[in-house]
Amino acid sequence: MRNDADLRTMGLTATYFVFFGIIWRYYYTLPSLVWWLCWALTCCLSFFGAVAVHNSIHCPVFHSNIANQVFQVVLSLTYGHPVSNYVPGHNLSHHHNTQTARDVMRTTKMRFRWHFLNGILFGPIIGMGMLGNDKSYFDVQYREKRPIYKQMKLEQLIVFTLAGVLMILDFRKWVLCALLPHLFAKDCIVSLNILQHDGCDEKSTYNHSRNFTSPFLNWLCYNNGYHTIHHMQPGLHWSQLRLKHEELVAPHMHPNLAQTSMGVYMFKTFIYPGRRTTYLGDPYVLPPFEPDQPWFFATKETYSDTYTDKTQ
Repeated sequence: MRNDADLRTMGLTATYFVFFGIIWRYYYTLPSLVWWLCWALTCCLSFFGAVAVHNSIHCPVFHSNIANQVFQVVLSLTYGHPVSNYVPGHNLSHHHNTQTARDVMRTTKMRFRWHFLNGILFGPIIGMGMLGNDKSYFDVQYREKRPIYKQMKLEQLIVFTLAGVLMILDFRKWVLCALLPHLFAKDCIVSLNILQHDGCDEKSTYNHSRNFTSPFLNWLCYNNGYHTIHHMQPGLHWSQLRLKHEELVAPHMHPNLAQTSMGVYMFKTFIYPGRRTTYLGDPYVLPPFEPDQPWFFATKETYSDTYTDKTQ
């Protein structure tokens, strides 16, 4: 293990499988209230697994490539999707081209007048839109015979095979115990983008991202609330994000970009008063609509594109 802090990653990942086992094994016997509480925790743990996916494709957990490949398969099972598919849309499109037409996750795609719809539909709309981007990238990786394609197919094979087995065993249990928590995790991890970037200034050194500083949230989500420093140093291990945020970002960024509570921010932004504004509080004037622009799908960059310290 490259950093001892990833014992937390191991612990939360293992806890997901414990709770999945509980709701699957005792689906018909647990008291209803207890089962639904366990189900809610499974959804949350699936999301924490998706956050761990994000971390692992920026800064792998282990020194051994084989160990990282195995762990990616394990993480793929926590949120029901191949980990390697996170690379083209996030590492290469979003990080390299934030909020531009080459960023398939840009928030300016959402143009509903009622901002609540922008928030609630961001995950499904952007997630579906990323599928074509992923296919274009992996088509090139296949032609170039690059290892990431084989790794993606391995993850895909295991995830889909297990899903098929669970469907055969009990389709209704699969929907409730696996599919819905995984959809929740995918929706949440993609939807974080509109919370972290909408209304920010992508051309600014320090005001391009919104940060959520709740200690409780950041313990569970591996300090991923500190998003500005993550964009500045994407390969920095998550355990260092808070300290580097306080050292390099907090003295320079606009104070409106430090939000203590994500829940409070979401309520104010999407429900009441529910206005779409810039980080300065001014009405957000959307730029003219642009279709996605292709980026260089033939790039060899995969995981190491953003390392800042390979000795961690």
